[in-house]
Amino acid sequence: MPAPLISRDEVVERLLTVFQRLGYDGASLAELSRGTGLGKSSLYHYFPNGKEEMALAVLRRAHAWIEQVVVAELEGQGSPKERLERMLRALDSFYAGGKNACVLGNLVVGGARQLYQRQLRSAFSTWVEGLESLALDAGISRRTARERAEDVVLQVQGALVLSGGLDDPTPFRRMLRKVPKEFLAPE
Repeated sequence: MPAPLISRDEVVERLLTVFQRLGYDGASLAELSRGTGLGKSSLYHYFPNGKEEMALAVLRRAHAWIEQVVVAELEGQGSPKERLERMLRALDSFYAGGKNACVLGNLVVGGARQLYQRQLRSAFSTWVEGLESLALDAGISRRTARERAEDVVLQVQGALVLSGGLDDPTPFRRMLRKVPKEFLAPE
């Protein structure tokens, strides 16, 4: 068997782009093959259990990104406002200013939700808990901190859906400007 031409990590990144664009149900093996530049047999070399294993690898990658980038920014140095703004800049970059969909959001819809509920819950919970911790650091009460953390994730997801539906990143851009004021506002 010939050695793989690209690393598994690179394949997962390419798969992430396909699932981000098409969701689980829309990501046929033909689309996954086209998006990775690999034949179907090569995809099965990397992922013997097929599309389900591919989506699981993408979810693990997305969760790792939340931990290594999003939560790392929220837990980093600086004031709560500075840390929140760094997280928002990371999201802005990752979602190309509101032009890219969220892979988690696309995997919540359709058949993938039942297959990956535990992984989806874990990824979203990691994000919410990181924001909640930041709000607590800013002196916001525990109940309000949790609500505001969930609201930020909800606003990001909603803005991405609306921006995608309108084919206009303006709602996403507006959300990025509003979040710091609302999230850190005194109670």
